[in-house]
Amino acid sequence: MSFGNFNVPVPKNEPVKDYSPGSPEKKAVKEAIEAYRSVETDIPMIINGREIRTERKLRVSPPHDHQHTLGYFYEGDESHVNQAIEAALNAKKQWADLSWENRASIFLKAADLIAGPYRARINAATMLGQSKNAYQAEIDAACELIDFLRFNVHYADEIYRQQPSSSPGVWNKLEYRPLEGFVFALTPFNFTAIAGNLPTSAALMGNTVVWKPAYTQALSASVIMDVLAEAGLPDGVINLIFVDGPVAGEVIFNHPDFAGIHFTGSTKVFQTIWSTIGANIHKYRSYPRIVGETGGKDFVVIHESANVDEVVTGLVRGAFEYQGQKCSAASRAYIPSTMWPAVEEGIKQTLSKVKMGGVEDFTNFVNAVIDERSFQKITEYITTAKKADGVTVVAGGNFDSSTGYFIEPTVLKVDDPKYRTMCEEIFGPLLSVYVYEPNQFEAILDIVDSTSPYALTGSIFSKDRNVVERVTDRLRNTAGNFYINDKPTGAVVGQQPFGGARASGTNDKAGSSLNLLRWVSARTIKETYLTPKHFAYPFMGEE
Repeated sequence: MSFGNFNVPVPKNEPVKDYSPGSPEKKAVKEAIEAYRSVETDIPMIINGREIRTERKLRVSPPHDHQHTLGYFYEGDESHVNQAIEAALNAKKQWADLSWENRASIFLKAADLIAGPYRARINAATMLGQSKNAYQAEIDAACELIDFLRFNVHYADEIYRQQPSSSPGVWNKLEYRPLEGFVFALTPFNFTAIAGNLPTSAALMGNTVVWKPAYTQALSASVIMDVLAEAGLPDGVINLIFVDGPVAGEVIFNHPDFAGIHFTGSTKVFQTIWSTIGANIHKYRSYPRIVGETGGKDFVVIHESANVDEVVTGLVRGAFEYQGQKCSAASRAYIPSTMWPAVEEGIKQTLSKVKMGGVEDFTNFVNAVIDERSFQKITEYITTAKKADGVTVVAGGNFDSSTGYFIEPTVLKVDDPKYRTMCEEIFGPLLSVYVYEPNQFEAILDIVDSTSPYALTGSIFSKDRNVVERVTDRLRNTAGNFYINDKPTGAVVGQQPFGGARASGTNDKAGSSLNLLRWVSARTIKETYLTPKHFAYPFMGEE
């Protein structure tokens, strides 16, 4: 029961630690890495607060050292999906009835736990399990997840404070109810922060959740559950399952109490889910909320007024940080012929200094791609490109999976702006470049707009303000997150709400109140103090 209007702590973005030599954070994360490598971690499912193990144990290994075993998680079946749904539904009333500030306190405590005692552990789990270097893990698993938790509380407070006006003799209220039923969170491997945000954002608003993370994110997912348990999250509010996607979907999307899905993953999977929900719409208690962020084919447009060094740095960082395994990663670039020789030389020189290897060596900028399937997919693009007419390998092009799934940062120059690597999502360290004549700049903008079905991120490099304004307007619908003189990655919670449209998703902007509004169902309450006691209105009187 609430007895006041409470002001939540003002959120500030978590400072990013730099892991410089001799720093305490570097020492702590190295110790955490060694601790993980010295044991085989047991990773059970968590349903209704209970650890669930099965006879099917699946191995977890570092993508950069796939012979090493980090531990095992337990794969479930349809019975475990049903158990998770039952747990979520049973926990629903008590969780929804809990005053919102007490729900919020749990997630604020979780943020402080990650910022403090769990920081090295969640970063180390992300580094080893997902092959992220220390900085990429820090900005993701620590800082972004902390920001999601803190800023979401702030946005929930803003939402609850939005109330209608009232006329004399009437008090109007807007009640933000959680959805009726359970929410399914389906999360990807590449960002621990996304994996943590998708279930917790819905739970913050009073929903209970069945959470299925990517198998390749199992290690850091288990840390998130440990944090939430220590923060005081009641049993059954978020239930962690490791179940094959189609098996989980068969149960969840046929359940009458399915209330919504919070998804990040491939466009193909999301479209299949949407189609399945549509076909089953008559089965549900209410129309499910469908929230998804999917693929991208993110572009960088370079005008001849741009600075060469800035362009080179933006392309290298934007395309190759975390091996290009970001839905926002720079994947196609359009460079004027007058700048290309200098940009090409700058890229070659920069990449010649880039080291590739395991995350345990902090001097490595590039690590391994996530698994063998991803390795095979990406290298097929490179192998085919090497044989194709009109394609030149500018840098990289080599790969090796003997110890880890390593692919060199690869840059292709293509003569055809519609060559497949300019159009198809690859999700790896592969950047395709099309060189255009400066007098064709306006036509290039049309090509950028029409080349890809996606509309997630994009950027323009230019020192000419008129060009910046024109491009920003012309490419209005090509990117949900648009960058000026910067790489198209690195959205910060509270600063650049993230999400795209077209084939890139529903653009519900994770890290903003827009997303949280999707997890509530508003009820208007009108209370009248002097209730009429007769049906007649004044106009009905005699003259």
